[in-house]
Amino acid sequence: MTLLSLQTLFIAFFGVAGVAFGVAVFRTASMMRSALALLFSQTALGAMFLAMQAEFLGVLQIMMMATEMSIMAIFMVMFMMDPGGLGEMEMTHQKRLSIFAGIAGALATAGIALFTEWGAVSATAPDAALQVRELGTELLGRSMLIFETAGVTILTAMIAATAVAMPALARKKPA
Repeated sequence: MTLLSLQTLFIAFFGVAGVAFGVAVFRTASMMRSALALLFSQTALGAMFLAMQAEFLGVLQIMMMATEMSIMAIFMVMFMMDPGGLGEMEMTHQKRLSIFAGIAGALATAGIALFTEWGAVSATAPDAALQVRELGTELLGRSMLIFETAGVTILTAMIAATAVAMPALARKKPA
């Protein structure tokens, strides 16, 4: 098996896994299982980036999703009545509108992909190190203040959520 066909096989595998876990997000009756399915779906997309030799994007995707889903799981355990989904729970709302929006979005995406003039394919590309350097400069050069502000805001929200939850947990002393 050649390297290109092996790469294509991995890309296809992780693509199918990403879609399958994406479907599982809406098929489970547990917020925790839904969060884990979303984590696996996004991790599969990160693995697709790795298979496409976009190491920076792949690792960034996996790291960001692991952190985000961990934070989401912490908030669910703190504030939800049944985070494990042991009771009956409906995970979808406005089903007809959601189905319509999903089909419309899929058709619009397919139309853009099929009917857009993408231009000529580049005959040469810079080496991987230069691509990562240019991507990092683009992302962090102009947007560093935005990323830093978002990070501090998320940290503040986590501290505030913990501070709000602590008095409630202290009142629930076991008998």
